[in-house]
Amino acid sequence: MKDEFAQKNLITRCAITYDPLDLDTLVDEITTVETGAVAVFYGVVRGITNKGTHTLTDHLEYESYQEMAEEKMRQVADEIRHKWESVIGISIVQRIGRLEPRTPTVLIACSAAHRDTGVFEAARYGIDRLKQIVPVWKKEVTPTGETWVEGSYLPTEKDNFS
Repeated sequence: MKDEFAQKNLITRCAITYDPLDLDTLVDEITTVETGAVAVFYGVVRGITNKGTHTLTDHLEYESYQEMAEEKMRQVADEIRHKWESVIGISIVQRIGRLEPRTPTVLIACSAAHRDTGVFEAARYGIDRLKQIVPVWKKEVTPTGETWVEGSYLPTEKDNFS
């Protein structure tokens, strides 16, 4: 069980944005005086994708149903808190719009008092779950055309976490 100080200082930031991701700012927003560890997943646009052959990527175009996406991000954050009570801060931020190779696209960060309290697993869970249930779509544009990239996950009743 978290102590009273930690319970009062839980931080959650969920956002869809066109703005560049600033790692230092996003981590600072979920860091408190009791934070001793922050685990971060920072996804970037690949310039080359190996799909049996090497495919060059000119850019990606991300779209989202923002209101629903941010609601589902908050659901992911709630799930993280349910599974890892030691997590103090959670940041889930997804960029949308046109993004060039090497551009950061998504950030999942989780903070806790100590590194061995599940903070790494919580961040990994966050990105996996975001890819499963958050309504964000991407179109891959290559020198030979464009394709909407479809995920393989099919939502189930379990996705309605409560």
